[in-house]
Amino acid sequence: MISGTDGIVKLSIIIVNYNVKYFLRQLLHSLYSSTTTFDFEVIVVDNASTDGSTDFIKKEFPQLELLINSHNEGFSKANNLGIGKSKGEYVLLLNPDTILQEDTLELCVDYMESHGDAGALGCRMIDGSGHYLPESKRGFPSPRVALFKSLGLSALFPKSGYFNAYYLGDLDEFKINEVDVLTGAFMLIRRKAIDACGLLDEDFFMYGEDIDLSYRIKKEGYKIIYFPLTTIIHFKGESTKKQTVAYVKRFYGAMQIFANKHYQGQRAFWLRLILQVGIILRAGLAIIGQLLSRFGPPGIEWIAIASALISFAYFWAYLYYHDASYYD
Repeated sequence: MISGTDGIVKLSIIIVNYNVKYFLRQLLHSLYSSTTTFDFEVIVVDNASTDGSTDFIKKEFPQLELLINSHNEGFSKANNLGIGKSKGEYVLLLNPDTILQEDTLELCVDYMESHGDAGALGCRMIDGSGHYLPESKRGFPSPRVALFKSLGLSALFPKSGYFNAYYLGDLDEFKINEVDVLTGAFMLIRRKAIDACGLLDEDFFMYGEDIDLSYRIKKEGYKIIYFPLTTIIHFKGESTKKQTVAYVKRFYGAMQIFANKHYQGQRAFWLRLILQVGIILRAGLAIIGQLLSRFGPPGIEWIAIASALISFAYFWAYLYYHDASYYD
């Protein structure tokens, strides 16, 4: 393993960190334990963490390049900052709450080297309990895809290519396939593809930027590859709290940005409508979950009433103002 040299660098690894020091330490140890036949550099962009991340990096990993933001710039802007400093022929966008195998980097870069039409590659991911993460491979959002995901049908029929097109449920998780979308948790990108399609869109603060980037890479004629011959651990969402109203709105809001940017006409209209309904449904469920965790079964009647009123507020905001988040 050779890294941080002044010569030609095959791979640049960009990690955006925000208050996940202990996960980042695990990741960096796994990276510097990699067995590679090429040089790579590691660039950590810290988004104003307050958990001592920058001090520990300076002390324990002085060989990497550390970029420190004065405030949280978001995922896209921070990654762009790292890409701008990078020198590699390939760029790996990597979440701090991941752990790689020793041969992950070698296998992934080797595939890209032998497949010049591959613009980006993602690997198989599991969570901390060993369960497969379906976001390892995804399809582009569409009205049907958004509807089935919002209604929970994609989770009800996980192996269906029709109901679960968002996670490409009909594709074998252990077979190499061309897909539409990779997750930004692990996205290996050819530098030439970035030069052709541009950097991450900074209109996406968090979520959706990987869908947008995958879409633009494919528009340039490159293939997006799901490569399950190596598996990484992704602890998932350690930098953000999921299943909250704020998360629901950020996620579905990102999908709306994507729809407005890339779709026109009836397709764009129906996708935006379904996404607004998705905000209402998912926000209602998130509220119920939060209230149940706080008050427990004895307060179930009041929880139901409160959730119904809040969900109705979102619904009325959409009908009257055409924006479900109008009252926020």
